[in-house]
Amino acid sequence: MTLQPARLLLLILATAAIPAFAQNLAVVNGKPVPSSRADLMIKQMASQGQQDSPQLRAMVKEELINREILMQEADKLGLGASPEVKNQMEIARQSIVIRALVADYVQKNPVKDADLKAEYDKFKAQAGDKEYRARHILVEKEDDAKAIIAKLKGGAKFEELAKQSKDTGSAANGGDLDWNGPAQFVKPFSDAMVALQKGQVTETPVKTQFGYHVIKLEDVRAAKIPAFEEVKPQIAEQLQQQKLQAYQQELRKKAKVQ
Repeated sequence: MTLQPARLLLLILATAAIPAFAQNLAVVNGKPVPSSRADLMIKQMASQGQQDSPQLRAMVKEELINREILMQEADKLGLGASPEVKNQMEIARQSIVIRALVADYVQKNPVKDADLKAEYDKFKAQAGDKEYRARHILVEKEDDAKAIIAKLKGGAKFEELAKQSKDTGSAANGGDLDWNGPAQFVKPFSDAMVALQKGQVTETPVKTQFGYHVIKLEDVRAAKIPAFEEVKPQIAEQLQQQKLQAYQQELRKKAKVQ
């Protein structure tokens, strides 16, 4: 069969138009809604646990069509030209572009395994090989702390006296600070704590930037250090944040801010 020139031209035009139509999810009042917009939305929803399905795609299609209709109406009313909306749009644009910058930096500057292991070893060294369970009473004045120590020597219960502690978080629990490594406390506190024997109370008030402490050591045990693989994700996140912060500070130094 021989095609006539006119029919051949129509067939060529129709074939050429197929990819263009496939690129659009819909056309609203003559304005196309690209399929890539739906793909991006579905990808975002899938990352949040949504299952990609025909039903989800139909819902996304309706949502994007409705958005396009509303956007066209807003444009007719000139709402997008108001200073407030423009500022909000610019802030949103900045957030999106900055997220892209961060993702690009993280991809190009991954945290090395050697750095992760070094940070873990540092953490283990700081944590030490022992954990301490202590109680404390925090007061503002040294004389008040001395008076508490005298009462304790006279037979008063530590848990009762702890109710007057300025540390409201532990006061309700008799001053109990639970199990911690020495590195969790400021140095004057930890130095005094590790020098105590089980059941012993500090003979003199311990001064820190928070006030004066009376400390009682309840118990000591071997430290429970988590395995490297257990904390590896947290260490990686911490080091990546440090790299990003350094990157931002480097850019800030180079920037001309007037």
